[in-house]
Amino acid sequence: MLRAAVEWAIASRRSIRAFLPTEVPREQIENILNIARFAATGVNLQPWRVHVVTGDARERLCSAIHKVDNDPALAAQHQDEWDYYPTNWISPYIDRRRDVGWNLYGLLGIQKGDKERMHAQHGRNYSFFDAPVGLIFTVNRVMRQGSLLDCGMFMQNIMVAARTHGLSTCPQAAFMKYHKIISAELEFTADEMLVCGMSLGHAAPEKIENTLITKREGVASFTKFHNR
Repeated sequence: MLRAAVEWAIASRRSIRAFLPTEVPREQIENILNIARFAATGVNLQPWRVHVVTGDARERLCSAIHKVDNDPALAAQHQDEWDYYPTNWISPYIDRRRDVGWNLYGLLGIQKGDKERMHAQHGRNYSFFDAPVGLIFTVNRVMRQGSLLDCGMFMQNIMVAARTHGLSTCPQAAFMKYHKIISAELEFTADEMLVCGMSLGHAAPEKIENTLITKREGVASFTKFHNR
């Protein structure tokens, strides 16, 4: 029974891109973070920090980012602080990236070359896809790549734990571009480096974008067993 519940929570997790406005109580958010903190971490560093944005704070943050993102001249002044994605894409990674993008746009009826609608859809990241709760993750700047790995495992725990509460999530690297705006709005300490953002809330079941299910490769495609 326990194994089935854990496997369901993992397998049912997917990136949701449209949420209901239904409030998520603070106690529920704290419960999710409380279980997520047991993530594996190198020599118990526990390098993550979390900024939870709701209500007016969420609205101010979203508004500040949209103001810049919707002005090409201002947006061009911002860039990711560190490289999440490769500079030079190769197969099969570029193919998977294209597939998820065009499958999403296909569901939404966005045609190739429709830059205005593409921008609008991408811009929904900065409203947390209407989720009432936004999470912003940071690590101390002195940390190295291992702490990013630790933070990723912490985030995965949050996403899986959220499923057990009947909630959904969407991890969002898109926030990295506007780390300066986020840092100012949320009053980061000088040693904080933005890692990622995440939407948290109740999925909107009627939204077509939430029917997107990405293809996952079978075990045989990425595993090599060594026994002699």
